[in-house]
Amino acid sequence: MKQRTLKQVLSATGIGLHSGKRVTMTLRPAPADTGIVFRRVDLPEPVDFPVNASAIGDTRMASTLEREGAKVSTIEHLMSALCGLGVDNAYIDLDAMEVPIMDGSAISFVFLIQQAGVEEQSALKKFIRVKKAVEIREGDGPSLKYASLKPYNGFKLRFEIDFGHPAIDQTGQMLEIDFASTSFVKDIARARTFGFTQDVETLRNIGLARGGNLDNAIVMDEYRILNADGLRYDDEFVKHKILDAIGDLYVIGHPIIGEYQAFRSGHGLNNQLIRALVKDPSAFEIVTFESIRETPTVFRSDWAVA
Repeated sequence: MKQRTLKQVLSATGIGLHSGKRVTMTLRPAPADTGIVFRRVDLPEPVDFPVNASAIGDTRMASTLEREGAKVSTIEHLMSALCGLGVDNAYIDLDAMEVPIMDGSAISFVFLIQQAGVEEQSALKKFIRVKKAVEIREGDGPSLKYASLKPYNGFKLRFEIDFGHPAIDQTGQMLEIDFASTSFVKDIARARTFGFTQDVETLRNIGLARGGNLDNAIVMDEYRILNADGLRYDDEFVKHKILDAIGDLYVIGHPIIGEYQAFRSGHGLNNQLIRALVKDPSAFEIVTFESIRETPTVFRSDWAVA
């Protein structure tokens, strides 16, 4: 099991979901053990943002890296695609503060990575193996939210949502996925972010959702979905929450060997969870595998497209 990076440089242009600003993103190969590093190239002096759990600051509606007074926002969908395609090391250059939203899912980033190509490097791939359960809980009763990680010899996620909205209630509210038998690209990557018309004015007043529209999000009024093409999956809402969680977890720096469970979790709770994990040395270990046979089944082949 070797580390992976991109074969070549590739760029794409889009708009930021929250800023509404045009942004060009360039993906570049990186040496082994670099990790994922975002770079703001539009600043007078470029700022690098190495991705790790403690680098996340603002988590309102997105995961945002913060360093030296600068920010890189809405990294979760790209991080999800990088995790799904097994990319360990990459530089991502941006000429604005937000990763482009593209179509609101991870599939555009998947296509970009596949177009750039992925190649193995000489160093062994590192995994974070969960050794004991870690959980973060907030609220009680109707306001309860939680997210947890526990030992599991693979990569499995279980998510339950509860929005109390007619359009969402008609779809799947809970989903459990074991990536030993599920394709990230086919079954998760196309799930789009979603929002509600009644929240738009409030969000825009605080500088969020200024680039959101029917081309990059599922939009709902009080009763129904407004997108003419409907849903891509029958359970697209909960699948998008799993897509987000994969990206939020990958911020930890390595693929996780373990099981994630969550109820009404979001970017903030997910980040608290991985911070709690790395804070407790007895809860995890960093492992490598000399032999494919020793590796959990999910990582033995290209689980993203199987």
